[in-house]
Amino acid sequence: MDDLVIRSRRVVTPEGVRAAAVAVRDGKIAAVRPHEARTPAAAELDLGEVALLPGLVDTHVHVNEPGRTHWEGFASATRAAAAGGVTTIVDMPLNSLPPTVTPAALAAKRAAADGQCFVDVGFWGGAVPGNVKELRPLHELGVFGFKCFLSPSGVEEFPPLSPDEVRLALAEIAAFDGLMIVHAEDPALLAEPVGPSYPEFLDSRPGSAERSAVEQVIRLTRETGARTHVLHVSSADCLEPLRAAQAEGLPISAETCPHYLTIAAEQVPEGATAFKCCPPIRSAANRDLLWQGLADGVLTCVVSDHSPSPADLKVPDFAAAWGGIASLQLGLSAVWTEGYARGYGLADVTRWMSANPARLARVPGKGAIRAGYDADLVAFDPEAGHQVDARALHHKNPVTPYHGRALRGVVRTTWLRGRRVEATAPPYGAFLQLGAH
Repeated sequence: MDDLVIRSRRVVTPEGVRAAAVAVRDGKIAAVRPHEARTPAAAELDLGEVALLPGLVDTHVHVNEPGRTHWEGFASATRAAAAGGVTTIVDMPLNSLPPTVTPAALAAKRAAADGQCFVDVGFWGGAVPGNVKELRPLHELGVFGFKCFLSPSGVEEFPPLSPDEVRLALAEIAAFDGLMIVHAEDPALLAEPVGPSYPEFLDSRPGSAERSAVEQVIRLTRETGARTHVLHVSSADCLEPLRAAQAEGLPISAETCPHYLTIAAEQVPEGATAFKCCPPIRSAANRDLLWQGLADGVLTCVVSDHSPSPADLKVPDFAAAWGGIASLQLGLSAVWTEGYARGYGLADVTRWMSANPARLARVPGKGAIRAGYDADLVAFDPEAGHQVDARALHHKNPVTPYHGRALRGVVRTTWLRGRRVEATAPPYGAFLQLGAH
């Protein structure tokens, strides 16, 4: 007998969107059957025209606990994730204290998260100057890969790598077939903003800085053979070198984020520092090219880069405010709103936000409605609308550029391994490790 059968006229499967009945047993998807199939089940649910999606996999989340838990913590972040249809997050190695750059720091992170997670959680390690010897031990402990910066990260405890240090780290990572994920901006082409406005901040971080850094990553990928991934591509200037590198067969991939796909620099209100992030939100014309990069497959993932902070760090202006966007709960609706208007379907959004991130990080059993996979499922009403109220989000701090924005699509229910996630019930998220199931 199945534990649960969920029917929908719009089940998003790897083969396409179709009417189906998804059977759940012991936390796994037991079968994807014809919509009208009747088999014994302890419980049944018919969603009608509400879509059933695989849970999203967000591989770019800054939870910040321990150390900066007043910015965000595992309880609030994972509660927000579940409310937004995200059933797996992979936590970045900064801005927590200590950063996840040693086995001891990873143990501290896991201890801080233990018992608090409403969704499943994995961890990235960090590559910083002097920690090459820590990379293999972290890999053996199950981190999904390693993050590095080519320019200052914004926090002193996570310094950037020089080109020679990147090369050493990549050679070590290639030896165990690991993955390096890179914040790619060339520090030589960055500048301090000359004034407090958004145009002045945008000018200080030009697209040429991203492209130069991406070209550096491509060269080092070619030299070392390591798998690399470019984080949060905001500039369409990066697409041509990435396209050429991928055509060459180099093991390099890239992602972008909801805010780069749904907001344009021309829309940033004066003084609205909730919109500040690094790299920055660019022009509407640039945004159109990023969508084309997704359509072409040069960009494969859309992930949040959820990097929240308290409101008192988002002042007084664009020159001084913390650079990070809070959007973990809103990414699905935001991308669906813009994607639908551009003619994309639920299968596209699911591929970018679930299947491809799971494949990138090699997260086992996630990212698809397929027999044998974890029963991580989302009931998503693609026609419903809502207006964002930052105060009603589960994020720890009510700061987001989406406040007041009308979005299309509402998450009705999220299931983690076959169990409905309830914000007021005890959490049962698990820790994930590379190579473990």
